[in-house]
Amino acid sequence: MKFTSVFDIIGPIMVGPSSSHTAGAVRIGKVARDLFGKKPTWAKIHLYGSFAETYRGHGTDVAIVGGLLNFDTFDTRIIDSFKHAKEENLQFEFIPETANKEHPNTARIVLGDEESELSIEAISIGGGKIEISEVNGFKLRLTGGMPTILVVHNDRAGCIANVANILAMHDVNIGHMEVSRIDRGSTALMVIEVDQNVDEKILTQISLIPNITKVSKINT
Repeated sequence: MKFTSVFDIIGPIMVGPSSSHTAGAVRIGKVARDLFGKKPTWAKIHLYGSFAETYRGHGTDVAIVGGLLNFDTFDTRIIDSFKHAKEENLQFEFIPETANKEHPNTARIVLGDEESELSIEAISIGGGKIEISEVNGFKLRLTGGMPTILVVHNDRAGCIANVANILAMHDVNIGHMEVSRIDRGSTALMVIEVDQNVDEKILTQISLIPNITKVSKINT
């Protein structure tokens, strides 16, 4: 059997010299785009540890911007993502930070448009795999390896049960679920990993539940 490159053997298929610094970085940008739910017009990208030290040489910068443009890890347009960002009126800024994080390949992305904004913190753990550790101030652990629904809601009785009932009604199986809240009775976040990609109609149905304020998803 013949391989064209080492990445055909170890995966994932990707553009760039490093699975941690390029493929993982693309996925971080892409997950941020998915969670925002639309094309952002601006992004501030804070880099920590190894990301901050080598982001230009290892292509982490073009990789994250490519992800924000919704490119996949194997998309050859990644190397020209700055040009494509300009064409799509996406303004971005890289901010190398000196503060220490638990993982050396950490990025914090704040992105938005004229109507709303989102912040995520994520790490690239190698082999193109990532973990999202924070979304809009909510601490969580999200790999993006399974289709995932994120539901922001008021911390009221019945919200979790109502969401679970709608998923069950559509035969959507929950593989893992966690709920976090900033303060008791305030805003909470459901992170629901499911076994299949979820149709937009189901998400719309969830969004109409009382006390639900925002629904977004990450497809695999």
